[in-house]
Amino acid sequence: MGLLVGDTITSINGVPPTDVIEYQRLTDGDNVVLLVQREGEEILRRLTVIKDAGQPLGITVESAVFDRIRTCDNHCSFCFIYQLPKGMRRSLYIKDDDYRLSFLYGNYTTMTRFTEFDLERVVDEGLSPLYVSIHTTNPELRADMLRNPRGATSLRWLGALLDLGIAVHGQVVLCPDVNDGEHLEETLADVLTKYANLRTLSVVPVGVSIFTTEESMRPMTRDEALRTIKTVERWANVAIAVVGRPLFYASDELYLIAGLSTPSVNDEDIVDLIENGVGLSATFTDSFANRTPMNSLGTGFFQSVDGAPALG
Repeated sequence: MGLLVGDTITSINGVPPTDVIEYQRLTDGDNVVLLVQREGEEILRRLTVIKDAGQPLGITVESAVFDRIRTCDNHCSFCFIYQLPKGMRRSLYIKDDDYRLSFLYGNYTTMTRFTEFDLERVVDEGLSPLYVSIHTTNPELRADMLRNPRGATSLRWLGALLDLGIAVHGQVVLCPDVNDGEHLEETLADVLTKYANLRTLSVVPVGVSIFTTEESMRPMTRDEALRTIKTVERWANVAIAVVGRPLFYASDELYLIAGLSTPSVNDEDIVDLIENGVGLSATFTDSFANRTPMNSLGTGFFQSVDGAPALG
């Protein structure tokens, strides 16, 4: 008898898989040996699968991460998890800061829990692109925003990833009176000089719900959104002159807050940013007007891994 629903694969070719990325790599060969734990049985079952290299096993796994999701130990004042109402499903309250979920689903990671071992694996296995929450390049301000002293130094991993050829998309969650204005100018200038190989940097306004307990957090005003858009677009033009591409993108929500139409962008520009609210409105409008499907953006596990729905 083969595998049954509820069976636990304890090892593949002698290696205990820690996540679906490793599972995919270990099962890619032509001969696969599985050790399986079946509920109610003490002795492991050994199954040998003879197949063509690259042929999938046809197994549906329960979760993308088999060990434990690496949870976030930051305490950001703008964190949306802290702004959720009580009584919702448990998965919504999980704060992850896991580079694996960044690769698989496009989740943004602050890299405050990133390690040398993680860097080695990302590079060896080509886990690219990744998504990094930058917020500001000012070390003291970043540590203050994340409420984690490692926030002041963890962007060194961003530099290492870029130097080693990993594609990275960055994000700035813009909080009025915190990291906007001159701080945003400094961040965009630093990105262009220190992290010019960054694929994109999206600037998105902070979301504030009625459940927030942070007195310093407030929604962005129309005038603030207008100023931010002008800043981002100005630096995008500078980036075009310096590195040959816009690099910086203002999110659709900034344009909507400002009362402006969202600009049209090419699919090539926004395919990795659609889940971050860049180009979604324009893409939907164009799709509706031209009666064309939006499936060119790609969704689904390993179909377009970095465009899959966010965990939750």
